[in-house]
Amino acid sequence: MGSPGILGLLLLYLNVLISHSSAAQQQPLHSVIDAAPKRVAVIGAGAGGSFAAYELRKLADASNIPVNVTVFERASYIGGRSTTVNAFDDPAYPIELGASIFVEINENLMNASQALGLDIRGADHFRPKETEESIGIWDGSNFVFTMKNDSSWWNIGRLIWRYGLAPIRTQNLMKTVVGKFLKLYQEPLFPFRSLSEAAAEVDLLDVTASPGDAFLEANSISELFAREIIQASTRVNYGQNLPLIHGLESMVCMATDGAVSIPGGNWRIFDGVLQAAKADVRLNTSVTEIVKTNDGAVQISSKPTSDLDSTSPDESEFDEVIIAGPLQYSGISISPPLQHIPDDIPYVKLHVTLFASPHRISPEFFGLRDKNAHAPETILTTLPEGHNLGSNPKGVGPADFWSISTLRTISRFVEQEDGEQQREDHYVYKIFSPERPTAKFIAQVFGIEYSHGTSGSVTIAPDNTTIGDLPKGEISWFHEKVWHPYPLLYPRVTFEDTLLAPSIWYTSGIESFISTMETSALMGRNVAALMVRSWQREKDERNDSLTGKIEL
Repeated sequence: MGSPGILGLLLLYLNVLISHSSAAQQQPLHSVIDAAPKRVAVIGAGAGGSFAAYELRKLADASNIPVNVTVFERASYIGGRSTTVNAFDDPAYPIELGASIFVEINENLMNASQALGLDIRGADHFRPKETEESIGIWDGSNFVFTMKNDSSWWNIGRLIWRYGLAPIRTQNLMKTVVGKFLKLYQEPLFPFRSLSEAAAEVDLLDVTASPGDAFLEANSISELFAREIIQASTRVNYGQNLPLIHGLESMVCMATDGAVSIPGGNWRIFDGVLQAAKADVRLNTSVTEIVKTNDGAVQISSKPTSDLDSTSPDESEFDEVIIAGPLQYSGISISPPLQHIPDDIPYVKLHVTLFASPHRISPEFFGLRDKNAHAPETILTTLPEGHNLGSNPKGVGPADFWSISTLRTISRFVEQEDGEQQREDHYVYKIFSPERPTAKFIAQVFGIEYSHGTSGSVTIAPDNTTIGDLPKGEISWFHEKVWHPYPLLYPRVTFEDTLLAPSIWYTSGIESFISTMETSALMGRNVAALMVRSWQREKDERNDSLTGKIEL
């Protein structure tokens, strides 16, 4: 007596299925199939990891695929290499330690900032603008070029007078190259599984295969403009000279129109998108091991960063893992071993020195003898004519530093000798250099003299002292950081793929192509889109299989 009832129910269900054939009306079936959320681990809360989580949430929700995202970050903060420190330990004065700006064409960062309601301001909105020249390019003995504050026509005129048509040719070349790159944002190329194949598709491998100086020469950009202007940009952005860095990154350095930043720190973009992704963010947590289990899951072992040696690991299972940072610096053990391990890429060692002082940059140090002269507020550097260091990564040359920037002024109450408090304006500076600046160097650049050693003598600091040895009245606050913020961008034509092994994804292959916050965000989105497409295919196959069984 039971069989006819079952057959009747099946026929009734089939009629309902046929009469409600649209995808939206079949939603209850999908909900049953996809009841178990996809579990995704993202290792790294920088640009790549945060935008991977952000895109996963948006695409999975749009496809009605439940997803749980867990983000592991070994640091105590979100943002990776985009982070701030507080001048004078005062949260009212956050200072960018890493990635300071992004530009108008960075659509991932711009769109997210606008969607999150973040304030977007000109990148130099805090700069004092107290001197006539905003930027000077120093070759170790002379300023080869300076740019004035708020005088675009004067600057353009001087550029054309000194460099002829090279600035215009460079602008046109940059737009062509960047236009090719932007095709990677669009279908049918996006999302791309192979960056090498995508770069070939948009005709950029010839650009990445060539050193910057050779690429510029082949495109009729004069050596003078390349060395003095473009190389100054590659040095401040990447600590590399044109014969070392490839042509694509050389052009990216010149795409500076509409430079902006987020007050409070650009890290706020990445914090905001992680909140929008509804991710479970675990700060101060280091992933130590990734194990692919027999049932196809991925087991993650993690420990508190502060107690890696003695703490027992916490173990969690996931369906997919995204490694959103250079694998070579991660300290993660992976088993079974990867069939292809990403290349170890040499990264630049950069010293960042932030400090505050009542002193301006010394015009005398830079050879400006006029008693009324002021040094430019931002000083970039290049190599002098005839001083060719080739592709040597130790390429700072006679300037000894990459850049010095005046960031802002901060008004502080300072105790005087009589015990009274007096308000003083202190300038906040940032120095990029390949080595730790000595107290002697800083004292000379800022015209500081002080008693040292013999009582009553006034001398410049000896070579073995550091900024912390200078008097508090001369250097009122400082913070030093050494890190590896970007790779040596040697010419190359192959780049790491996005999938290192089944269910193990990778975002940092793009860093040898272009190393910016925006491109890391792009690769995070790219990996997320590939992942959700694979889930959608699985979902469609299950639905087709179920439909086929019903038809039988």
